[in-house]
Amino acid sequence: MNSRTLGAICTYVFLILMSVLVFLPIYWLLRSSLMDTMEIYAFPPIWFPHVFRFENYTEAMTRVPFLLYFKNTLIIIIPVLIGVTLTSGLAAFAFARLEFPLKNLWFTIVIMTILLPSIVTLIPTYIGWSRIGLVNTFWPLIVPAFFGGGAFNIFLLRQFLLTIPKELDESAVIDGANYFVVYLKIILPLIKPAMVVVLLFTFVGVWNDFLGQLVYLGDQQMFTVALGLFQFRGNLTTAWSLLMAAAAVLIAPAVVVFLIGQRYFIEGLTMTGIKG
Repeated sequence: MNSRTLGAICTYVFLILMSVLVFLPIYWLLRSSLMDTMEIYAFPPIWFPHVFRFENYTEAMTRVPFLLYFKNTLIIIIPVLIGVTLTSGLAAFAFARLEFPLKNLWFTIVIMTILLPSIVTLIPTYIGWSRIGLVNTFWPLIVPAFFGGGAFNIFLLRQFLLTIPKELDESAVIDGANYFVVYLKIILPLIKPAMVVVLLFTFVGVWNDFLGQLVYLGDQQMFTVALGLFQFRGNLTTAWSLLMAAAAVLIAPAVVVFLIGQRYFIEGLTMTGIKG
């Protein structure tokens, strides 16, 4: 066995072990969702359910109004995705392509906001929304997406834009196109992979957002799927089998969205820009 073959074997063994570590929590979630409570608490742990309790899924979806929570979540996610698409791309285009006073300073300030934990600004932000009477509405969770779309998203798109030759912009400007037309007709189609990455991160972030939705949504009729999971917790006992079943259902949309955009996700993260 030569060194090249041995290296390939070691690489595959390492990748298999890492895959097991990644998929073990997912398997444990699915396994627990098909058990009863006694099997979940059994020691030593039971790796396979003795009886597959698929009724856990039905009971979990009917114990709390998850269809309502799905609808409320989509009411938040769809406008947020639209806002992030519109504003983060434009902001990144401005920082990557346009020249204006103190551009580097403003971009530095934008990047510095990534280092600022959201919990630090939670109280003053909540007070501001409360003063204008929008607490217990979806607006505090939607409107911020239309004001820049997030510092990380701006940074990601700007870095991708820097890989695209400026000669494309200049040729369009010479032909009479303004900057908005350049962005819409030339830049936007080229940054599609990076935009998909931004939208995937945004979707997962909003889907899993518990703190923000907990703070601003007090009416149970406005709860989202993240808040819906919390209702399975009891003061003394927790219906773990139902909680696991509900969690398995709720991670499915995020997994499906990732699988659909996987090709663009990988391409966008590599920051390759145009090819050929």
